[in-house]
Amino acid sequence: MSPTAAAKKSRAFDPDRFLASIGQGRKSLVVARKKRIFTQGDAADAVFYIQKGKVRLTVVSKTGKEATIGILSEENFFGEGSLAGQALRMGSAAAVTDCQILRIEKKAMMDALHHEHALSDMFVAYLLARNIRYEEDLVDQLFNSSEKRLARVLLMLAHFGKEGVPETVVPKISQETLAEMVGTTRSRVSFFMNRFRKMGFIDYAGGVEGGLQVHSSLLNVVLHD
Repeated sequence: MSPTAAAKKSRAFDPDRFLASIGQGRKSLVVARKKRIFTQGDAADAVFYIQKGKVRLTVVSKTGKEATIGILSEENFFGEGSLAGQALRMGSAAAVTDCQILRIEKKAMMDALHHEHALSDMFVAYLLARNIRYEEDLVDQLFNSSEKRLARVLLMLAHFGKEGVPETVVPKISQETLAEMVGTTRSRVSFFMNRFRKMGFIDYAGGVEGGLQVHSSLLNVVLHD
């Protein structure tokens, strides 16, 4: 197959359709808002793929402190640690909104990755992008102010910098959750959110569900030295 033909095949590949076509070992789940998908310490025996909705990933320390490590949306995988020999879940996953999710057993996912090169390429690209995201988060925590970190989190939740029209941030996302993601206190988040609103960077009543609307002008906070 020529490089051009391979590229066309890759572009034509529909991961959602392919994953939905996996027979034995695949299960479609409808998860209501705030319901747990798996809990830290559960057996790591499957990978999950988000078809619709948003999922929150958290970890709990030995002292009982919970931290949010990410909020994922459509076309994202999670629970992939099971493919790397992870026996137990290192964190928990819960639905932020009503979700439609594919649960793919470890063996079925391994077989799919082995037989469908387009899926394998997409999955590797996803893992690399996730790794880059974690590195950016670390740099953000080490060198940026909490105000910049909050602005960056809001922009990522609104999908700025990605293809398509930026979306409304998850409806009713709490300031406690934002504080966990930013690594600061709820009072600091409240202070900066009020400042962003007064400067016209965000609106609390945006969107059909009354969620938080993020405007591109918020980039000024991230880019400003």
